[in-house]
Amino acid sequence: MEHLIERAARDLVNSSHAVALTGAGMSTESGIPDFRGPQGVWTKDPEAERRAYQGYQRFMEDPKGWWEEVLSMPRTGLLGDLETRMPNSGHYALVELEELGILKSVLTQNVDGLHEKAGNKNVFEYHGSFAKLRCVSCGLRFRRDAFDIEKLLQEKQLPPRCPECRGVIKSDGVFFGEPIPSDVAQHSLEEALKCDLMLICGTSAVVYPFASLPRVARQRRAVTIIEVNAEPTPLTHEKTSDYLIQGKTGDILPRIVEEVKKIRE
Repeated sequence: MEHLIERAARDLVNSSHAVALTGAGMSTESGIPDFRGPQGVWTKDPEAERRAYQGYQRFMEDPKGWWEEVLSMPRTGLLGDLETRMPNSGHYALVELEELGILKSVLTQNVDGLHEKAGNKNVFEYHGSFAKLRCVSCGLRFRRDAFDIEKLLQEKQLPPRCPECRGVIKSDGVFFGEPIPSDVAQHSLEEALKCDLMLICGTSAVVYPFASLPRVARQRRAVTIIEVNAEPTPLTHEKTSDYLIQGKTGDILPRIVEEVKKIRE
């Protein structure tokens, strides 16, 4: 493994536009459960998965009822209290790569906001963020505390409305059946087409359209694609990635950063 870590460090140092793609494997190391793993939320509670598939249609048909239902549920939600979760060493390693000027952006499937909490500046949250709300009409995003949702409930003023266009506000998280917000989809595609190195961290690469981004990048010959993951993925088997460093992102990414620093000394 050590030679692969050294190889990844050299590839990063020699890159001009490196991007990182991250998935649930990074979040689980911060104590956040995944959905379909052996101890996943939906593995344990298939009924929760069924409700999730109905969520977007439910919201579009009755946003007031959807908000009332959300507010009646436990505050912690399916993934626990995300506000209390903290970034791990893998997150901070990506921050260091950004501060070194090597990593240009982070494209993430995760909704936990930990990349921003760790300090990454250029983050595209492909599936949204639990900490934000979004207008379904104009796409503007707001911090959750920008609206007093409980007060709106008491005053029978749900759903919240966008102050710019009066469109309906929903949570920023992308539901099943909901299009990926166009701004995030476009920026992510541009990064995939622009990069000459893609560092794929903790994703099984089976959830689309996010999983299409490495394939898009591979269409360019001058791109290096590195996986850091606990297990091989379809990207490994189909040779979309150049090589896999197998293990926990929280262990491997900091070691890559240390090698980068040695090379740069």
